Amino acid sequence: MVIVAICDDEVKIGAELERILITIFDELNITHEIDVFFSGEELCRKLETKAHYDLIFLDIEFSKNEMNGVEVGRLIRDAHQNYMASIVYISWEKNYALQLFDIQPLNFLIKPLECEKIKEVVRMYMKIAGLWSGEFTYKKGHDTFKVQIKDIIYLESYDRKLMLHLADGRKEEFYGSIKEVYQEQLKRFDCLFIHNSYVVNYDYITALKFDHMLLADSGTALPISKHRRNEVRTRYYEIMKRRMM
Repeated sequence: MVIVAICDDEVKIGAELERILITIFDELNITHEIDVFFSGEELCRKLETKAHYDLIFLDIEFSKNEMNGVEVGRLIRDAHQNYMASIVYISWEKNYALQLFDIQPLNFLIKPLECEKIKEVVRMYMKIAGLWSGEFTYKKGHDTFKVQIKDIIYLESYDRKLMLHLADGRKEEFYGSIKEVYQEQLKRFDCLFIHNSYVVNYDYITALKFDHMLLADSGTALPISKHRRNEVRTRYYEIMKRRMM
């Protein structure tokens, strides 16, 4: 269960963010509760009742004479001594970095909000909170099997078959389309489609070279298709940057 608070005085933005979060959590099969507030004072009054939130999306600019998001964040951290809640600031402006440093937010999103950026924040939170339990499912005949995404090193395609290479050394073979599997199950996780024959889990990449990458399992080298090189490098560094924030 993930309990979320959205605090933004722009009703349309709050409603849209709530809708996007519901869609994301449903896709990830994560149970959730979402409360929406329209002022910092309203959120603070709720927190004073000992309400608990795992993830807080907090606007910075509110109407004149109202608490701003920075003040609310400091109240959460200092007055309530809450250092566990992950705070994600949202704003039309980009120049708040220094003011937010001591609050240690999980991330900072610029309005208008982008669905993919929100997805990245949720993924980041899930990993930090240890709730990242995405499952990969596949069929053999009439039987359905599943493995944890985090245990997949890479997916290989040959002939009409697919093979999962797993962290414990197992290899699971089944029929399917690597493009369909990537789009339907792996793309929303940190996996890279590097070649028509390979999808790789970012967590097991030890080196990105010009035309290939090295993996953690004894240095396996997998080729990167020429027409995918720019896309792969862009996505690789986007994931790296996001995880370093």
